[in-house]
Amino acid sequence: MDAVNQEKRLAMVAIIVEDFDSVEKLNKLIHENGQYIIGRMGLPCRERGVSLISVALDAPSDVISSLSGKLGMLPGVSAKTVYAKTQTAQI
Repeated sequence: MDAVNQEKRLAMVAIIVEDFDSVEKLNKLIHENGQYIIGRMGLPCRERGVSLISVALDAPSDVISSLSGKLGMLPGVSAKTVYAKTQTAQI
């Protein structure tokens, strides 16, 4: 099934940033998928030297998994995705 006919999923991507040199690439990846983003929240945890970011998405499964995978490949960045059990309408 291609992205045009694929059902959309609701998902939350949890991101932990430990290497701030990766932030520019991280923000670029998120920006490139902006059409699917419902909301984003970032929390700096200065005393530990990390940032916690959550990104809520309404997107095709392949878009969500691709974004999460690319984020997780950035140095010093961890990303995990949780999907809602229900799917949303087709694109």
